[in-house]
Amino acid sequence: MANINPLKLPVIDFSLLNGSAEQRAALLQQLNKAAREVGFFYLIHHGIDTALSDEVQRLSRAFFALPDADKREVEMVNSPHFRGYNFAGSELTRSQPDQREQFDIGAEREPLPADASAPAWQRLQGPNQWPEALPELRPVITQWQQEMTQVALQLLRAFAESLQLPVNAFDNLYGREPNEHIKLIRYPGRAHEDSRQGVGAHKDSGFLTFLLQDDQRGLQVEVTPDNWVDALPVPGAFVVNIGELLELATNGYLRATVHRVVSPASDAERLSVAFFLGAELGAVVPVYQLPEHLAQLAQGPASDPLNPLLREVGWNYLKGRLRSHPTVAQRFYSDLITH
Repeated sequence: MANINPLKLPVIDFSLLNGSAEQRAALLQQLNKAAREVGFFYLIHHGIDTALSDEVQRLSRAFFALPDADKREVEMVNSPHFRGYNFAGSELTRSQPDQREQFDIGAEREPLPADASAPAWQRLQGPNQWPEALPELRPVITQWQQEMTQVALQLLRAFAESLQLPVNAFDNLYGREPNEHIKLIRYPGRAHEDSRQGVGAHKDSGFLTFLLQDDQRGLQVEVTPDNWVDALPVPGAFVVNIGELLELATNGYLRATVHRVVSPASDAERLSVAFFLGAELGAVVPVYQLPEHLAQLAQGPASDPLNPLLREVGWNYLKGRLRSHPTVAQRFYSDLITH
């Protein structure tokens, strides 16, 4: 396994989007190159207050430090919307348990009316579960979610511009109710002889992922086949990666890259907070017509034959949730499971 200097992952200074015409043009070119060639980059000067991100991390640690009984009150198995807490080993990646405990939060919306004729993915929309033992978590996470959404939409429009598409080209896909999703994640230390799969190798669905890391290493990116690069934490930066929806929408011009997390050693732990921006659940992903000189570089979306991509966003997202969370699937979606 070959590791290289983590800063060979591109670094994008987002403040240059508001710089001079020359600085803006250079930024868009760097963004295009980073997303096409690597699919991962560090985003600095992004406009999110460091104090807010620090508070998100502090409260995340406080949540994971709660007694198990308090965390069980908000277990995901209670939510048909796949919101809530999972103990380490509950979520699967490629059928293997991930050694992380996590708390999933989505956009806070009313559930859609129950209708036997409605598509099953409509059940994904609904409220979050919040721990009564940590009431300050909800307002801080909600504020961070709102501010992260604005940065993500700004970045998505910059991608459209970098592809020489109309700046609002992707607007109808994320629409008025984008599929915002946050994961608070704690990776406990693992002995050398135990499974070190913090998260198994995978690509992210959705448009964009932003990762707020603590100072513990673990994230690795497969920049070329079997060549894994450590994406070490950089103070003040988010690690950003392209999701499968953008790869699909650009016929593989933009790259959704395989990545994984290796568990820390037994005397350590790792905390990260991920923000995912996806499309509206009712959207269908088209293939955007890129200028010819860009279209020639598109390699087609790389879909896993065991887990093929669907252009229907709601079905694609539900398919992934059912695979990853079999206990929730069995409880609330048994009508979709074949035996």
